[in-house]
Amino acid sequence: MEFPSLPAAFCQRLHTQMSHADAEELCRALNDTEGRGTSLRINPSKPISAPNDASPIAWCQNGYTLAERPAFTQNPLFHAGCFYVQEAASMSIALAYEAMDEKPALLLDLCAAPGGKSTLWQSLMPIGTLLVANEPVRQRAMILRENMQKWGHPDILVCSDYPKHFASLKGLFDAIATDVPCSGEGMFRKDPRARSEWSPQIASMCAQRSREIVADVWPALRTGGYLVFSTCTFNPAENEDNVRWICEHLGAEVIPLSPSPSWGIKADDGMLHFLPHRTIGEGFFLALLRKTAKENTIRLRKAEKTIPLPRKWLRTDGEFIGIQSAHDTLAALRQTLLPAATAIRQNIKTIATGTDIATIKGRKQIPAHALALSTICSDTAFPQAELSIDEALQYLSKQALQLKGNVPKGYVLATYEGHPLGFLNNLGARANNLYPAEWRIRHLQH
Repeated sequence: MEFPSLPAAFCQRLHTQMSHADAEELCRALNDTEGRGTSLRINPSKPISAPNDASPIAWCQNGYTLAERPAFTQNPLFHAGCFYVQEAASMSIALAYEAMDEKPALLLDLCAAPGGKSTLWQSLMPIGTLLVANEPVRQRAMILRENMQKWGHPDILVCSDYPKHFASLKGLFDAIATDVPCSGEGMFRKDPRARSEWSPQIASMCAQRSREIVADVWPALRTGGYLVFSTCTFNPAENEDNVRWICEHLGAEVIPLSPSPSWGIKADDGMLHFLPHRTIGEGFFLALLRKTAKENTIRLRKAEKTIPLPRKWLRTDGEFIGIQSAHDTLAALRQTLLPAATAIRQNIKTIATGTDIATIKGRKQIPAHALALSTICSDTAFPQAELSIDEALQYLSKQALQLKGNVPKGYVLATYEGHPLGFLNNLGARANNLYPAEWRIRHLQH
């Protein structure tokens, strides 16, 4: 059978790497652009009820598939960070985390934008561990920072630097996740552009680039640390061949992943393939490796100086210290994470550290938007104004609001269904909307 919408060379290669029947079924599934579903993952730190039509995703706690795709942008809980819209197969990194005998205290998500996997890593890792989410492209890094701030977890650094620059942090990380750039074959059903831009030459270039990325960052992974290698392609040259190259040339061993047979995941030598004709989600490849090569470890220097925090704004007392995140921004970071954070900030371009608490203007401290969305914001620090759905959408589109009832003047926390959305400055007759202009909803549905 021919599939005109799919690249002919792609279909021909599939027939060489799997059975004729599997290749035909996979091409048919990729050709069915109406057949793909929608999935989301609920934030365990901001729990909400799953949608009525949601079905649990077996390999990821708090992950669900939906029968239909709602207008997520029109749901204030989406902007509050109560859930993240994430492709179902990519949630399988939870399987890699479960397979780690020693859970990482310091994990680098190297190619993290827009933030789906980083928010999942953050939910998997226990309190007091540090996630470093990195994206080299500045514009994409700003989107990553937005999504991590909405997720609200305090133990985070967001960076925007290239893999080779992490090499100076020798042996610092217990785990590195590399969702490497690939030819995107797994996205053919979801994204027509992925089909039009594909070529065998592009696939070969991606395979080589992936090796370079892993080799560049490899010194930053400690001996015995874990590498999570993933792509959204079916190409063996970008997947299994690269995993074998890492093992042979850099020094690693594959840690087998063993999903339940009922999930429909194809497992070869402990490496996982998500094929859209067999399981939910789009195409995805996942492998877990452990570093066997000997690596020196960076010596952590004296931590940077700290700044007093407005303690009454915070839920916890004494766990967090204040540092200067930007020239006019005060941030809170867990004290035990400061030495590692200092080493990273001294070597890597960092655009967010912990939780931004306040913008400093002279002697005045203006509460930062990230504080409103953070799980460390005190419930009693600011008066709260519960908004209706219409008011919440007006707030999120940065329209003017007039608060009802006896709301005190000053900074007010706007909430929807009990979940914070951000700050207002209540002047009495009106309230200034402090929602970040670059985050606003630009098109409201009526």
